[in-house]
Amino acid sequence: MDTRHPQDCPRSDHREVSGRVALFGGVYNNHIALSALLADAPSQASEIFCLGDVGAFGPHPDRSVEILREAGVPIVQGNYDRSVGLHRGDCACGYTDPRDNHFAALSYAYTFRNTSERNKDFLAALPEEIRLRGPKGERILLCHGSPRRQNEFLWESLSPDPFLARLLDDAQCDVLAVTHTGIPWKRRLPDGRFVVNAGAIGRPANDGQTHVWYAVLDLSGESPDAAFVPLRFDHERLVEEMRAERIVEPFVNTVESGWWTTCLEILPSRERARGMY
Repeated sequence: MDTRHPQDCPRSDHREVSGRVALFGGVYNNHIALSALLADAPSQASEIFCLGDVGAFGPHPDRSVEILREAGVPIVQGNYDRSVGLHRGDCACGYTDPRDNHFAALSYAYTFRNTSERNKDFLAALPEEIRLRGPKGERILLCHGSPRRQNEFLWESLSPDPFLARLLDDAQCDVLAVTHTGIPWKRRLPDGRFVVNAGAIGRPANDGQTHVWYAVLDLSGESPDAAFVPLRFDHERLVEEMRAERIVEPFVNTVESGWWTTCLEILPSRERARGMY
């Protein structure tokens, strides 16, 4: 039975936004960072949007879903959300390497097992995209991986300007905001259009830091821009909860050290060279 309220399912309504808009994705069950973001973002922006993947390798999946529902944050459906919501057999993360898929399977099994049916229904009903209108008529598209595929990785090093321009042409947008890769980046195209990858708040950005990142899209200037905001949270508490839940140590190690120890094989060479492993 569908027990959702209408406000639980934000739709792509082309509503207008202006000023500064906070964007975040990849919650990965990190309810501690999520709570920290909801406390911090109102000082940075007038609106907040989640770009999907509420679940993954962190503890207590229902906590993050309930926090987002209670706060009324509009959410774009990520591949994790879709898979959990539709009772699928894997996360559809887009990995091809056996080691990446091994750890993805462990993460998915835990998240699926510990997500309530009520919240699975909620995740299944999330929109795959949200379209907004900027103060100068900018067509803004929020999605998870890319406009083409929910689980497409848009890496900075593998996304040349002509490719991004074609992507925005096909999606009929002037500003594109995505997540999925876990590493933030932004690009202004020669024609003034703009792409931002908000990174993830669920785990560090493979930069040796224990904080995470979210993006603030600024629509107040002559052309769109974005700033990346470091978000500090009680990562030691998260580590304790992960170990109490018997979540595998490689996931815990990333939270402790800031360096990725899993899902490394998907990284392009330039992005991987910035990490430790």
